[in-house]
Amino acid sequence: MSAPASGTVRTRSWRDPATWRARAEDLGMLWRRSLRFRTVAITLALTALAVIIACVWMALAIQNDLFESRKTQALTDSRRAVDTAQITLNDAVIQDDPVQVQNLLRNVQASLSQQAATDMTIAIRIDKTPSQLAPPGFKSGGLTEEMISPELRKHVREQGQSQTQWGQSISLPSADGSPRPGIVVGQQINVPDIGPYELYLAYDLDDAVGTLGFVQATLWIVGSVLVVLIGAISWFTLRAVTTPIRQAADTSAQLAAGDLGVRLAVHGEDELATLARSFNAMADSIQSQINQLAELSSVQQRFVSDVSHELRTPLTTIRLAADMINDHRDEFDPATARAAELLHAQVQRFEVLLGDLLEISRYDAGSVQLELEPTSLAHLAEDVIASMQQLADQHGTDVRLVAPGGYSPVDMDPRRIRRIVRNLLGNAIEHGEGKPIVVTVDSDQQAVALGVRDYGMGMTEADAERVFDRFWRADPSRKRTIGGTGLGLSIALGDATLHQGTLTVWSQPGRGTNFVLTLPRTGQPLDGASPIPADPGDDTASLDDLGLTQPIVLHEVDAGDRNGGAA
Repeated sequence: MSAPASGTVRTRSWRDPATWRARAEDLGMLWRRSLRFRTVAITLALTALAVIIACVWMALAIQNDLFESRKTQALTDSRRAVDTAQITLNDAVIQDDPVQVQNLLRNVQASLSQQAATDMTIAIRIDKTPSQLAPPGFKSGGLTEEMISPELRKHVREQGQSQTQWGQSISLPSADGSPRPGIVVGQQINVPDIGPYELYLAYDLDDAVGTLGFVQATLWIVGSVLVVLIGAISWFTLRAVTTPIRQAADTSAQLAAGDLGVRLAVHGEDELATLARSFNAMADSIQSQINQLAELSSVQQRFVSDVSHELRTPLTTIRLAADMINDHRDEFDPATARAAELLHAQVQRFEVLLGDLLEISRYDAGSVQLELEPTSLAHLAEDVIASMQQLADQHGTDVRLVAPGGYSPVDMDPRRIRRIVRNLLGNAIEHGEGKPIVVTVDSDQQAVALGVRDYGMGMTEADAERVFDRFWRADPSRKRTIGGTGLGLSIALGDATLHQGTLTVWSQPGRGTNFVLTLPRTGQPLDGASPIPADPGDDTASLDDLGLTQPIVLHEVDAGDRNGGAA
């Protein structure tokens, strides 16, 4: 026989705590997600509790009633038997003959067994003075003096000549030695010329216990069957109710996912059918409105695209004319020269705005395509900083590059990523109030990231939430110095999303703003934190020290960085 393979799968034992935890978790999930299971479980629990209470109450009531009825019967039988025996004793004539007394008591014993419907009797002489005539008593049926409690005997002895009966529950021995329930009734009988005797008659309650056990078993069986039947009825009833609800939930999920043609089946004229008809009417209305909005959006996108394309030709002509006029502005008078400069600047801004509108219309139409090529984000950032150095010098801003990583090439569209970096850096220069700007590039095994941090005026949390909205400005009264169109950050966010990346912002008034662009290495959606956190935390570095940092010179990419490591 060959040995088992090392890769054999071992099933978990039911004694394993992990198995119980897994089952508990499954039940918890089922409890949270299934209305049918939760309702049936609650119904079964409450029904079982009610059945248990009812069965226990009925069992106790039947037990008490059965015991009382058996006790009453025992007292009645014993009273009748004792009265008959006492009459026999009163009518007897004793002539000081011990044999005659013994025969008399034997007859009384036989009469008691016949009249009391029990053969367990015992008679004990109360007067302990020795006598030749008086016998000590008699017993039969296995009833002994030790079985009778001292309290019961005390009550019987002290009752005097009254015919009071005393009853008590006792434990009687059975043939196999096990105890069985019983009841003993005691009272006095008087033998003429001899004196009183304690007389006890015991009754076996085995038949009552058997009856009680049968009744209790029947109650529990009926109660269990009732719980199962109620659970089954609840299950099928809830199934008839929850199945249409589940179908409505599934249909709603499909409708939310974009399948506008799904509808609920309508059966009958009850409340669920009314719900289905209302849902279908709502779905028809939503589909109609979405189709109208889609048509309107399509018309709008087509209009913007057509207008943008149509404006290119006259704009090109106007730009050429404006460039020619601007080139000869020295020949004009000062007012005309200023007008030529303004015309040239606004035509350039209009051309940028037209390009941004065309780009936005492509995003809205879903026709944007990436042109991927391996690119080093650190080198791209260095190129953008160099190209915008003149603008930074005009604002008196010192731009620093800190690049511990991000040298290894990553597939990206360099034109779009360069546009994002230019936009972020341009905004930082414009709103940085002449304070230093730090551009950080870093990477890990999953992503590369670029952060642009300025220490300018900053924004409130409400402004930061709207910073990527189209044509939105945090301070409309603030003058633009680099000719922005209000669409740059919207396009930047679209470019980042197109790369399966993210563009986040952190800002606080008085502490500045930090934009972080994160791009995945594999082209898949990001899963995990960015190499550069958006929130810089409690950065206490002084701006003077920051401005004195030396520029970092980027070197050629080494072999280690090509494998995804940080420089």
